[in-house]
Amino acid sequence: MRKLLAIVLIGLCCFSCGKATDNIPSVPVNFSAPINDPRLAPLTSGGGVVFIGGYGVAGLIIYRTGSGQYVAYDRCSSYQPEKKCAVTLDASGFSVTDPCSGSKFSLADGTPVKAPATKSLRAYSVSVYNFQIFVSN
Repeated sequence: MRKLLAIVLIGLCCFSCGKATDNIPSVPVNFSAPINDPRLAPLTSGGGVVFIGGYGVAGLIIYRTGSGQYVAYDRCSSYQPEKKCAVTLDASGFSVTDPCSGSKFSLADGTPVKAPATKSLRAYSVSVYNFQIFVSN
């Protein structure tokens, strides 16, 4: 009985230590800018979206919802994130597409709306204080 238990435990240890490659890597994000920054001009109304490079895995997406709230995501697609494919804005302005796989994601909540992606984009915290926008994780 002990031998069987030892074999099962060794088997679990060997097969459960695989590297997970289906998650967007977690990197520190600490972006801030004045709301009147020219890069953020499209965010003056609901439905506005901007891409900011140099943060996260593949850059940031900051989107202003129709209700005036801000949301932010990493541009790295959640489908095969090891490829670091940066999503691009669709003509509708309400979704983004992974050019590598064709997956589409809603900007309202980051969820996939077209396969093959099954996981949402990595979301970041957004706050606005004293006319300054902050995006962090």
